[in-house]
Amino acid sequence: SAPCIVFIDEIDAVGRKRGVSMQGGNDEREQTLNQLLVEMDGFGSGQEVIILAATNRPDVLDAALLRPGRFDRQVVVDAPDMRGREHILKIHARKKPLDVSVDLSVIARRTAGMVGADLENLLNEAALLAARGGRNRITGRDVDEARDRVLMGPERRSLVVREADRKVTAYHEVGHALAAQLLPHANRVNKLTVVPRGRAAGFMMPDADDRLHVTRPALEDMIAVALAGRAAEEVIYGEVTTGAQNDFQQATNIARRMVTEWGMSDRIGKVALASDQAGYLGGGSQMQPMSESTAQEIDEEVRALIDVAYGRVLTLVREHLAAVHEIVRVLLVRETLYGEEFSTLLAGGQLAAPAPVSLSKTASLA
Repeated sequence: SAPCIVFIDEIDAVGRKRGVSMQGGNDEREQTLNQLLVEMDGFGSGQEVIILAATNRPDVLDAALLRPGRFDRQVVVDAPDMRGREHILKIHARKKPLDVSVDLSVIARRTAGMVGADLENLLNEAALLAARGGRNRITGRDVDEARDRVLMGPERRSLVVREADRKVTAYHEVGHALAAQLLPHANRVNKLTVVPRGRAAGFMMPDADDRLHVTRPALEDMIAVALAGRAAEEVIYGEVTTGAQNDFQQATNIARRMVTEWGMSDRIGKVALASDQAGYLGGGSQMQPMSESTAQEIDEEVRALIDVAYGRVLTLVREHLAAVHEIVRVLLVRETLYGEEFSTLLAGGQLAAPAPVSLSKTASLA
């Protein structure tokens, strides 16, 4: 068939390192890999055969596959940046009727971390929501609701939630939003809601951005924002609930990586104590062997980072307690507040009129 291009998808299925199988060297996968290596050596320069392969686990490939003459060129296909996401959205929006309220550049700015399949799914979800609502064009609210569905799951309006639980959720999410809005290096509030979605009783969604380098103050503010929900519960109720489990995981993960990977602890120093090679494009970082005293110092440094951040947000909530009560009152009535509305309330202003019936309610009834 030469000249031709041979494309092998998921090459790691047959190209994993040899000699690590529990079955020794005679299993079918290793025989397939050996045959592939032999065939690749057999392609002469005059045969005009190009082989392409794709994988999201290049760290587990056999070394023989990556030698010159075989797969000796590696091209990393990373998640698209904001401009890339905008172009991808334009491709998937060609045959979809968009309302004038839909700005693809704004959507691209708010979907950091999404890849092509996610963006296609987002616009398809938006089209379904518009059709269920009886509209012949996709509106900005359709796209906003579709993004929430892709990230958090559909709304669970059938879930019976006690009023006391809704109030705790409201204070928790307003705590997150307060820290995100007032801390200097945090991402500002995009949306907060007390409508259950997925496994969450409510959520605060910050503005997303594409950061190539993250500073220590920004990481410390990320930890503080994650802990601000628990701080609001403690200030308001004098006790805590089980709703901050995921927040603690996020805060602890950031703090531990600051200490063990990014050299941001004066006590531990500029030492890499975690290796992310095993987790490249899959899995997580693995801790390197260390002494018990070093492990104890790491735990103490992580705890210190979290305690300092928690103290900051406790003070923040106490200083703006009156605004927190007012925002919670409005949030319980409207169920969802957007960034501009939250900023208005935080500054002491009033919202002009009650929010109209949300698209999500219409969609859930359709």
